[in-house]
Amino acid sequence: MRRLHISRRALLVAALVALTLAFIGITLASSRGLRAARIDLTADHLYTLTPGTQHIIDGLHRPLKLTLYFSEHATRDLPQLRSYEQRVREMLQEMVARSRGRIRLAVIDPVPYSDDEASAEGGGLTPINGGSNGERVFFGLVGNTLPGSEGEGGERNLSIAFFDPARETFLEYDIAKLLYELDQPSKPHIGLLSSLPLAGNPAIGAPSWAVVQQLEQLFEVRTIDPDNLTRVGDDIQVLLLVHPKRLPDAAVYALDQYVLRGGHLVVFVDPSADLDTAPYVDSNGITDDHNSNLPRLFAAWGVAFDPTSVVLDRSRALQIELAGSSLNHPAMLGVGPQELNHSDVVTASLQRINVSTAGSFDLTPQATTRLLPLIQSSAEAEKVPVQRVLEAASDPTTLLQGYQPENQHYVIAARLRGTFDSAFPQRAGTPGHLARSKPDSEVVLVADTDLLSDRLWVETQSFLGQPMLSVFANNGDFVTNLADNLSGSSALLSIRGRSASQRPFTRVRALQAAADQKFLLKKQELERELAETRQRLDELQPAKGGRSNAVSAQQKSEIEQFQQRRLAINKELRDVQHQLNAEIDALGLRLKVINIVLVPALVTLIGLLYGWRRVRRSRSRR
Repeated sequence: MRRLHISRRALLVAALVALTLAFIGITLASSRGLRAARIDLTADHLYTLTPGTQHIIDGLHRPLKLTLYFSEHATRDLPQLRSYEQRVREMLQEMVARSRGRIRLAVIDPVPYSDDEASAEGGGLTPINGGSNGERVFFGLVGNTLPGSEGEGGERNLSIAFFDPARETFLEYDIAKLLYELDQPSKPHIGLLSSLPLAGNPAIGAPSWAVVQQLEQLFEVRTIDPDNLTRVGDDIQVLLLVHPKRLPDAAVYALDQYVLRGGHLVVFVDPSADLDTAPYVDSNGITDDHNSNLPRLFAAWGVAFDPTSVVLDRSRALQIELAGSSLNHPAMLGVGPQELNHSDVVTASLQRINVSTAGSFDLTPQATTRLLPLIQSSAEAEKVPVQRVLEAASDPTTLLQGYQPENQHYVIAARLRGTFDSAFPQRAGTPGHLARSKPDSEVVLVADTDLLSDRLWVETQSFLGQPMLSVFANNGDFVTNLADNLSGSSALLSIRGRSASQRPFTRVRALQAAADQKFLLKKQELERELAETRQRLDELQPAKGGRSNAVSAQQKSEIEQFQQRRLAINKELRDVQHQLNAEIDALGLRLKVINIVLVPALVTLIGLLYGWRRVRRSRSRR
């Protein structure tokens, strides 16, 4: 029997040793081989790449190197920025893991006066001040193409100058856009079809508008002649259609088919274009009201646009100089953050866009498309005939006479999304004709052309004999963001804004708000009694002479009463603070008990029950 006992004991020890060795081996193997394997348990799947990002990474043609610059030492007193850096790094690591070696990531701390700091600045990063000991803080990403590319084109370098925590919802989009642009061999091609002189006139020395100059820095801009347009080339990634007037049917059909093929069209129309230089009545007697419209395509897309109505908004009126006087012009609007869609990547970072005599868009009752606003008026707006605005040119304040706000936000710019039908159903038998677009196709509509003009967003100043642009509104950024967003792949366009990673303690905040309200009431009560006491003391102060002793005694009595009341109110304030702390501590204690005691106890109980059942089964089999 003793020999049997020893053999069982030896077998048990051997089994334990084998299990220990197996556990260590599995742990080492998993730490090496399963680094990329993760489970995203966040509520909004913050660390799970969207299908659009996955498509961009899977389709990379060239190896890329990403360098994340983050000032570790300079941010030791900036916990919010350090927390966001962890979020950025984990997002980049997810993309690297997905790329299967196509993307390499390096993280560098650019300490002051080092080569790393110089490379960060040379890569296009913008530091901010306010770090520890006054140090500059770098927090950006530099992307480079690596040798051995399969695609054409030379090496490219792009960067995200600074990761602003305010743009956290667009973090994945910004990084995916950088990857997509690095993978492209050349600048995207932008088409410009306009009846306004945006491209300037070299024959007379007229320069192009500042918005076109800004676009030419990032894109290959091609001017298109509407009279010779029969088909928009597939190489045109975005087509800007500005102030369309009397377009030939062939050009309208080309636009129609371009949209149905998945092309990205941005339409700028206007009830009254201030920079339209065409005569109101030409030599042939043809009338031109300086408005523009796209009626045939708008009708097919379910868009309602009235080229004879202008949006007024007295709460957003711009101040102008007229005849030596400053006055507010209700037809010239400075649209601020409240009227810009900060859930859309195009307008998320913009602060102000100026427009003039703008119209508005709506959907027809039969529309099957969706209108997603980018720019709106305030609820103080109203619509008036454009003729009334023209008649008030010498005195715009007359537009405020009889002003009646309509309590409606008029849509000045929007994305139109859905399935588009052709505006030329009669050409169904034509070879290559498309009758319908794919689902979730998109067109961008803007009901103003004046926002493109220099006068509404930029001033030209001379510096050392060279012209310099001084920007005072985000009109140019709006157009550039549109072209930048639409020139990307459909996968890039599918990436939407996401939730922020910061999860506030809503229950604690509610308790804090309730306590703050109590504090506010008590503070107001104390200040009110303090004012009353001071007033009473002022009334007693002028008394002189023989009554001075009585007055002094009365003052002392008043002061003593006030001090007693102040002590009582301070005690009540402390009681409120103690109640707040007690409620927060109780909530924290409950969370600790759940996390530290209840959950482990529950797991242990389940394990014991499972072991007990196994023992019972093994005994019943004997």
